[in-house]
Amino acid sequence: MTMPRAGGGAHAGVTGPGWPGASARLEGRRVALEPLAEPHAPDLYAAAQDERIWPWMQYDASASPQAFGRFFGDALAAARRGEEVPFAAVDLSTGHAVGSTRYMALAPEHLRLEIGWTWYSPEVWGTGLNVECKLLLLTHAFERLGARRVELKTDERNERSRGAMLAFGAVFEGIHRKHMVTRDGGVRNTAWYSVTDDEWPAVRERLQARLGER
Repeated sequence: MTMPRAGGGAHAGVTGPGWPGASARLEGRRVALEPLAEPHAPDLYAAAQDERIWPWMQYDASASPQAFGRFFGDALAAARRGEEVPFAAVDLSTGHAVGSTRYMALAPEHLRLEIGWTWYSPEVWGTGLNVECKLLLLTHAFERLGARRVELKTDERNERSRGAMLAFGAVFEGIHRKHMVTRDGGVRNTAWYSVTDDEWPAVRERLQARLGER
């Protein structure tokens, strides 16, 4: 299979000055989060092919090689500009990337960031991989970057994602009505969640318990 060149003019997972130290390799027992780079493209292209991943996203990266190329290239370009910090989720048992997530809405001046654009191949749904990814991302945000608040959001109708956020202890903060235009021109009401530094110790214990680490 020949992969399309990524759009956006970026050729490596190099971040700008958005939040110093945010881009780092984060490794757990089962998964490593690696700063997104061109070598991840073939694995992620394969992982992205199931259309069940994309109903709530602004892209459908499964639609065509060109659609995936735009998605991947835009992520690298956002990293290069320092606007976002995208990661590839690498399954350590196989060495293959099986999904992606990122820090976004970076506001270091307010000690605040968002975790978003999270997706994985359905083959790892329900396996605990997402739980470990959240533990790695939140640990890095609160304990190394000094964040006071981490935000998460999703389409109001995305019950799977909303359930996952509540399960690890994120607090539901409400619905922003008509918050976004969807890729088909429709309306998205957005459900907002957050974890603060005061809540982090309890959230960390909850995530560790779900992974069998405590």
